[in-house]
Amino acid sequence: MATKRLARQLGLIRRKSTAPANGNVGRSKSKQLFDYLIVIDFESTCWNDGIRHRSQEIIEFPAVLLNTSTGEIESEFHAYVQPQEYPILSEFCMELTGIKQDQVDEGVPLKICLSQFCKWIQKIQQEKKIIFATGISDISTSEVNLCAFVTWSDWDLGVCLEYECKRKQLIKPVFLNSWIDLRVTYKIFYKRKPKGLSGALEEVGIQFLGREHFGLDDSRNTALLAWKMIRDGCLMKITRSLNKNLLHSHRPGRTSPG
Repeated sequence: MATKRLARQLGLIRRKSTAPANGNVGRSKSKQLFDYLIVIDFESTCWNDGIRHRSQEIIEFPAVLLNTSTGEIESEFHAYVQPQEYPILSEFCMELTGIKQDQVDEGVPLKICLSQFCKWIQKIQQEKKIIFATGISDISTSEVNLCAFVTWSDWDLGVCLEYECKRKQLIKPVFLNSWIDLRVTYKIFYKRKPKGLSGALEEVGIQFLGREHFGLDDSRNTALLAWKMIRDGCLMKITRSLNKNLLHSHRPGRTSPG
């Protein structure tokens, strides 16, 4: 039953030990808690001039939908976002991300981007019967697919989006309050500290495809890594939640992208 499944994921009821007698603790991909994962990797304004205390703004908002049974990316969302606090990109930022000034000038403010993103979420929810682990009351039928967000570290959702929405008094979608930090999940599962996303990919035998620090390419490559980890037996679990009513593992967030 989906209700019991979600309750276990939220820590509301305990799962009995199902470790096999032979000591093999690996899990097949069919045992995943989540049927889908949505991978997000923002790019933001940044500088290298030594001036501190400047607030970063999202300039690229990508997301990819990964099917945890097939490894296929079934849908994508992408938008350039117009920074309003510091509208002119630094040379360092443009060189790092490959994003040009005219692309953000032609982009949309974050408020509109969030509205567009929510429409994309609603579309894939309808098409694929997706629900998010925001509460058991969300469930109206057992014929649903559980979905969670994935980021490389806590920075994207725990720092960047969280504080920009607060500064600009924007309503952040509640489903963006919980996520899987793939960086810490990788460290725990493989018992080694990854040297960035591209280093983590290299360590598991995957070549980074595209341009590093371009958000959509980073999101696609993070999805590739998540799929490799699932095939290796990693059980994807929520590592961080800003919802105080949910049981969660609190970890300090990043202060800068990387």
